[in-house]
Amino acid sequence: MKTICVFCGSSPGGSPVYVNAAKQLGTLLAKSGTTLVYGGGSVGLMGELARAALAAGGRVVGVIPQKLFDLEVALGGLNELHVVTSMHERKALMEDLAEGFIALPGGLGTFEETFEILTWAQLGLHQKPVGFLNVNGYYDRLSAFLDHAMQEQFVQDIHRNMILQDENPEQLIKKMQAYSPPKTDKAAWVKALDARRLVE
Repeated sequence: MKTICVFCGSSPGGSPVYVNAAKQLGTLLAKSGTTLVYGGGSVGLMGELARAALAAGGRVVGVIPQKLFDLEVALGGLNELHVVTSMHERKALMEDLAEGFIALPGGLGTFEETFEILTWAQLGLHQKPVGFLNVNGYYDRLSAFLDHAMQEQFVQDIHRNMILQDENPEQLIKKMQAYSPPKTDKAAWVKALDARRLVE
């Protein structure tokens, strides 16, 4: 993968381990020659990630809505900065620019961005890998909840298995590089569910 989009918090989190992880990932992407696409911000893990990538000689592309740009939270010195009109346009452009996606720890925005990308993959709108970097066990409970959702038959196993996870950034990227997307046919899946309901 030549380009990876990273979703992450606009907060640094409550422990230095999260900032260190963001810096480590940014440096790793830069040294591997991978372009970083991210939300364009200068604060929190977003800023730490981008500054680390730039400091290591990497290429960094930011995508930020006009409203946030006007609040002067954009990071200067990026190789490219796209200022878009809305959050929807931001996510669409990030998806278009990237060949894979990583979620560092973050809050509601990080969750929303990552799960929208996963939903697009489930619908077959793209076949790109999506991984959670499980820093300090941050995503352990989310992983358990996804297993529960699968057991309760709201998430299919093939879609649960699309979600990659590792605590080591190098290992996570290796999993992403080896990723083989499932053959997703949403219409056929809905028909199968309807057929099962008739039998039940």
